[in-house]
Amino acid sequence: MNSILLRFPNGAAKALTLSYDDAVTEDIRLIAIMQKHGLKGTFNINTSQYISPDFSYPPEKKWGRRMTEAEATALYSQEGVEPALHGYTHSVLSSQPPAQVVYEVMKDRDHLESQFGKIVRGMAYPFGAYNDSVLSCLKSCGIAYCRTTKETHRFDLPADWLCWHPTCHHNDPMLFELTQKFLKEDRSTWLTPRVFYLWGHAYEFEQKENWDRIEKFAAEMGDRDDIWYATNIEIYEYVEAFRQLIFTLDERIVTNPTATAVRFYLKDVLYTIEPGETRRLF
Repeated sequence: MNSILLRFPNGAAKALTLSYDDAVTEDIRLIAIMQKHGLKGTFNINTSQYISPDFSYPPEKKWGRRMTEAEATALYSQEGVEPALHGYTHSVLSSQPPAQVVYEVMKDRDHLESQFGKIVRGMAYPFGAYNDSVLSCLKSCGIAYCRTTKETHRFDLPADWLCWHPTCHHNDPMLFELTQKFLKEDRSTWLTPRVFYLWGHAYEFEQKENWDRIEKFAAEMGDRDDIWYATNIEIYEYVEAFRQLIFTLDERIVTNPTATAVRFYLKDVLYTIEPGETRRLF
């Protein structure tokens, strides 16, 4: 048998995705930087934390300001931006009984789906905290993936989508070393594609006065033909579509039962199998 090698929609073996938490006003500048360089990402929102239109922060509150719901809707409805869950009140889910975990997840999901008018299945754990009970609750709530705060310094696809460990935080001392490693790796020998997953809180750029880090990262990683730029849910849905392909035992015929076009290498040929297509490959 030959290896069937997953490749991303543009034929690339590399993808980049970002994930930022808490829906703060610094996301406005971050998204502008991302869009300038063609990056995409996911923004994890606590829907109980929106401010009222007549609310005013004190002058000493310099960073981490929340938005009104209308402001958040406009910002996170843009192309290349995915709104996702972060717990309704940002509570520590691992310390909550199952009923409260379900409430935190489903209340946030219901609000986001009403707010954005679409299905929302992605999430990041508040404080990165989870346990087996939380995982069970997320499965029952229909959550497709959930990001942790456990940094791997690797570029692997997750073994468990509900424990999706990022590559690194933007303040990681190894950020630019990892960036260059990712850019220089030879994709020709990879059995599985690579994903660089960056995470953080946009208010940290203001707090630490280091916007130059994300600007440099975006400039180095953006606008490249050999990288697929995607939101978290786009990566999840694409990889799961690949995993649902059905092959004959000799791998000569394949059926794509999903609504997603999928690309892969087989016998050194790059194939694109359209939604619902059945094809003899060789």
